[in-house]
Amino acid sequence: MASNLRIFSGSSHPDLAKAICSKLKIKLSELTISKFACGEIYAKPVESVRGDDVFIIQTGTGNVNEELIELFIILDSMKRSFARSIHVVIPYYPYARQDRVASPREPITAKLMAKLIEEAGADHVITMQIHSEQQQGFFGFPIDHLNARKLFAKYFQNKKIKDLVVVAPDAGAAKDADRLARLLGVTIAVMSKMRPGFNKAEITSLVGDVKGKNCIIFDDMIDTAGSVCAACDLLKKNGAKDVYVAATHGVFSGPAVERLNNADFKEVIVTDTIPVNKGIKKLHVLSVAPVFADVIKNVHEGKSVTQAFNK
Repeated sequence: MASNLRIFSGSSHPDLAKAICSKLKIKLSELTISKFACGEIYAKPVESVRGDDVFIIQTGTGNVNEELIELFIILDSMKRSFARSIHVVIPYYPYARQDRVASPREPITAKLMAKLIEEAGADHVITMQIHSEQQQGFFGFPIDHLNARKLFAKYFQNKKIKDLVVVAPDAGAAKDADRLARLLGVTIAVMSKMRPGFNKAEITSLVGDVKGKNCIIFDDMIDTAGSVCAACDLLKKNGAKDVYVAATHGVFSGPAVERLNNADFKEVIVTDTIPVNKGIKKLHVLSVAPVFADVIKNVHEGKSVTQAFNK
């Protein structure tokens, strides 16, 4: 591998950055990050990056606003240090749910974040399971949009569960649920959901046969867990046997841990795009480090990302 590949980590998820570097068999490059007494953030690479191919790993967590400012400052420092190209690896893209004007006077914050990342100096973004695929058009430069679907498919194939059905907790999740169902060679059921307010969800109907079936509720994220817990209750009322919930991003904010621990799930499966709350019972975490490592390697070497992603 060429010597000018440099990987840096922001403060949001250093464990994932280290795991990616371990897969690539390179050292994580050193980055100075500190704060002034007034709270302002300071960041710069310890060594020269002039002419280097730089990858910055920064995800979104419960401290998302500070992490974004930190990312912008890191980007500016790399740009002013004459890095040849600057790639931002954002496993969980923050503000992605604010992707349209759903009611009068609302901002499209997902697009605003894309413009700020571009203005700060990024040339390219690599992310996973963004909330809606059309958000790729918010960026004025190339974006590689990855998906963890094959990780989940492999995990459930190895478990060899019989009488399996994949369940979409709402219409928006139906496309991804159908793709997972096709990989597993099983049927799909779809729920209808309405939101009476922020972080509130009500499941109103279920289309599909789940009686006597083992169900996988599949979604892009679990935030407060209201939707998936309501979905689990409805599946059980309709005669489902074991209920699994699988989601790429384990946000787990607010009452999520309590709700998931009290719900009748057989297992909760997420990836490590975000540092995972280990207080959840029956939790299993799939690592995305190998996927990101392969993609970073192919981007750096000018090879197909699709080839790396479909291995």
